Amino acid sequence: MRVPGLLVSLLSLELGLALSPPHAAASDCGYLGPAERLTFTPAARTRWLAPLVRAPGPLDPLYGTVRRFLSVVQLNPFPTELVKALLNEPSSVKVDEVVRYEAGYVVCAVIAGLFLLAVPITGLCFCCCRCHRRCGGRVKTEHKAMACERGTLMAFLLLTTFVLLVGMVCAFVTNQRTHEQTGPSVQAVPETLLSLQSLVSDIPEELQTVADQFSLPQNQVLEDLDGVGERLGNLIHSQLKSKVYLLLASVHSLGQALQVSMDHLRALNATTKELQEGQQHLEPAVRDHRERLLALLQDPQCQGNCTGTLSQVHALELGADFSQVPHLDDALYRLKDVPETNFSSMVQEENSTFNNLPLLIGLQTANAVKDLKKAVSGQPEGVRMLATGFPDLKATSRWSQTLGELEECSRPYLKDVQRYETYRWIVGCVLCSMVLLVVVCNLLGLSLGTWGLSAREDPSHSEAKGEAGARFLMLSVGFSFLFAGPLILLVFATFLVGGNVQTLVCQSWERGELYEFVDTPGNLPPSMNLSHLLGLKKNISVLVAYQQCREGAALWKVLQLNDSYDLEKHLDISQYATKMQQELKGFNVEIKDLDLLSPEARQDLEALQSSGIEKINYHDFFVQIQKPVVKTDMQQLSQDLERLAQAQGNSMLGQQLQEAAQGLRNLYHEKVVPQQNLIAKLNLNARALESAAPNLQLETTALLGNITVLRGELPVFINHIMENASRCFMTRELGYFSQYVAWVREEVTQRIATCQPLSGALDNGHVILCDMMADPWVS
Repeated sequence: MRVPGLLVSLLSLELGLALSPPHAAASDCGYLGPAERLTFTPAARTRWLAPLVRAPGPLDPLYGTVRRFLSVVQLNPFPTELVKALLNEPSSVKVDEVVRYEAGYVVCAVIAGLFLLAVPITGLCFCCCRCHRRCGGRVKTEHKAMACERGTLMAFLLLTTFVLLVGMVCAFVTNQRTHEQTGPSVQAVPETLLSLQSLVSDIPEELQTVADQFSLPQNQVLEDLDGVGERLGNLIHSQLKSKVYLLLASVHSLGQALQVSMDHLRALNATTKELQEGQQHLEPAVRDHRERLLALLQDPQCQGNCTGTLSQVHALELGADFSQVPHLDDALYRLKDVPETNFSSMVQEENSTFNNLPLLIGLQTANAVKDLKKAVSGQPEGVRMLATGFPDLKATSRWSQTLGELEECSRPYLKDVQRYETYRWIVGCVLCSMVLLVVVCNLLGLSLGTWGLSAREDPSHSEAKGEAGARFLMLSVGFSFLFAGPLILLVFATFLVGGNVQTLVCQSWERGELYEFVDTPGNLPPSMNLSHLLGLKKNISVLVAYQQCREGAALWKVLQLNDSYDLEKHLDISQYATKMQQELKGFNVEIKDLDLLSPEARQDLEALQSSGIEKINYHDFFVQIQKPVVKTDMQQLSQDLERLAQAQGNSMLGQQLQEAAQGLRNLYHEKVVPQQNLIAKLNLNARALESAAPNLQLETTALLGNITVLRGELPVFINHIMENASRCFMTRELGYFSQYVAWVREEVTQRIATCQPLSGALDNGHVILCDMMADPWVS
């Protein structure tokens, strides 16, 4: 039963070796486990310049009215050619072009000039008239038309006073509002500059942070390399164990079969020798007994069935002749000392060697892993130069330094601005106070005059109240003539400056005309060209850049750096990957210690192959085995002789027959029975060898062939496993670097250097200049 089972195992092994191509065994990458998802620390810093907004106030309608008035004063569009000439060739600017553009303000200047001339002349005339006591200052005689004339004058004076009062209040409020908003506006300037400096100066640091995080995939790969040799060994072990275990089981089974067969062969040979030796001793004894019995039975005095017994005695001779069986000496000579190997121990050792394959491969690949770690520990040139190779890094440093210096230098000037703003506020308060003084004099004059007129009907009435009212009115007239000139100069100066800021800058800014002017080639001198200052290869649109910055776009998109900075070149890790692949080729594995079959065991099996035990003619053994040792039944013959001895009349002959029967019985027990036992043993061994020898030869041939095939295919098989495993490992590890590259690409192009502070600075500048400064100033 064992032999067919072993043969089936060997056939299954042959079939498995034939149907399992090496390349199919290591196609699974699951031994590596699932790839990790790397988590990178965002390098982009959150920047957000808080927007400035002018709080709504009661003067907003006034500001709106002033703006509508300015739109009437300044009807000309944005002077593109004039500003272009002013920026590029200031000497080519013609005065008539400036006057033509400022025609509305020229008209206002003419009106202000006429006012400045008319007021002093009128005041001088009034003084001359007053000196001749012809221009009021005394109570007139009452008559009918006087009341109507006086009421009309009072109404106009009261209306004028009310207008002055409203204007004075607005002047006070706008003066105070301008003063209050100057402080936050001035403070917002260095904050904005610092924010812009931070935006510019942080770019190299953020890029360096991005480059430094190359260590994340590096560390992950280095971590995966720890124990990679043993994992490869486990993979090879798992791919080979079904075949190796089956083959070693077959070797173990064949070794046992060999031992059993050798035991049978040696027992067969020994039994044959014993039978031949026993036959040599048995033959003369049988012959002696036959001759003696023939003499006794042929004696004339023999009585009874001597003739019948005599026929049995004639057949008393040897039946089986074991000298006719095949000689086993040649086979035993070829199988001398077989088996020399303890197949059980050998298989156990081979199993142990095979099970230690992961550790063995780990030791063999240790140096290759060390070299690969060394290759992985390096940083690609492009990644290392990611920050230093960024376009206009020098320009970035220069801009950062310039913004820092500008912020430092602006502080003294801003302090001067605040100081001069204080002077302006004081002057405005003084002039407004003068207007208030005129209003107070008008109100006192009207009040005292009205009181004086209402008291004239009283007999005790005095003209003192009316005269005092007249004096206050005259004082109001004098103050008006005195402060009208400085006031109109202040109003016109603020109107001219603030109005031009509103019409030339603010309105053009709001309508986008300034951006169009800046974006038009040739309008700005080269020294002011933004693309030139940033060292870009391609001109950018300031308007588009501003809109993109408001949406939170990164400088990469805004400045279109893909035209001047090859990011993909810096992220190209192909050389890095090639170096890793070259180092992976050093993962060479040899399993010399896995013999599967020791040389001694192979010699044993080869000796069995050449022994020819399957060619032994076991039929000759069975022919002799089927023959009796002695042709006559010696037991029956002994009994017949004893009965015949009792029937003899001659006591001596009867005694002799009795002795012959006893001798024959003794011979049977002493010589024949051992021979029969040996024949039974011979039959058992011969039949065992007859059934086992042919299959044993087939098993041996098949096993040696399978071992030869497997040992020949093992290097190829293992090389394919190593190639596929290396490819899987390389794909997995490069996946980590691909994650890094994708993250860098997204971080650099979409997140680093978000330029919202730029658009925020422009928006805040517009609020500061136009809403907080120009509106109150011009109003």
